[in-house]
Amino acid sequence: MSTLAIILIATAAGSLLSLLLAAILALSAKPNWVPVLVSYAIGALLGASLLEVLPEAVHLSGDIDTVAQALLGGILLFFLLEKLVLWRHCHDEVCEAHGSHGHGHHDHGRSGMMITVGDTFHNFVDGIIIAGAFLVDFRLGVVTTLAIIAHEIPQEIGDFLILLHSGYTRTQALLLNFLTGVATLIGALVGYYALSMMSGFIPVLLGVAAASMLYVALSDLIPGLHKRAEIRSTLQQLALIGLGIGSVGLLGFFIGDGH
Repeated sequence: MSTLAIILIATAAGSLLSLLLAAILALSAKPNWVPVLVSYAIGALLGASLLEVLPEAVHLSGDIDTVAQALLGGILLFFLLEKLVLWRHCHDEVCEAHGSHGHGHHDHGRSGMMITVGDTFHNFVDGIIIAGAFLVDFRLGVVTTLAIIAHEIPQEIGDFLILLHSGYTRTQALLLNFLTGVATLIGALVGYYALSMMSGFIPVLLGVAAASMLYVALSDLIPGLHKRAEIRSTLQQLALIGLGIGSVGLLGFFIGDGH
């Protein structure tokens, strides 16, 4: 099977799995599950970025300075994008959409359109990241895809709730989330053809990919966990973060070293 076929299968399967699981969880109305998913996603993102993506970037480039600069530039880039409201996340039941959902009013689609535009761009970037990882080796591609799926599920739940709050029906919300997922495939195609011609750029892309994962985990997800400060919740969060990290480590171990 060609590398391009593997990339397209991984991105399509990841997008569909994220969407289906998010829809099932959102429709089953169990918001208390979302913090559990968020804790696991944090571990998967931290594990993938620090145990797999960054070491691979340094290995490929042989120049830790270049990778560090790409990491720093990526963090600043994602900070700017979030400031411009291109990247909008909602991961738990205390978010803007769900928190006001019970007040019986809609925002005439404004936040729904904002989340759709932001997620389309986000998914496009995810597609490029997945393509770049698979172009390095199969193992890194699978681990990166796992981390992105783990993050997408709680995000998709939040997006679904925001769209409902904006006045969309459940069918319309599912359709919009599906269409934003198509951007992942487009990003994967663009990433495959662009990076095949510019292989020297792949270590820089991996540095930016690690920045994306770290930024989402540390800036977007972890602050939400501090809303539950009691010892029991903290221990549960630590265990689930450890499970996420462990999943990445075990997956990498069973797939084997790509070198």
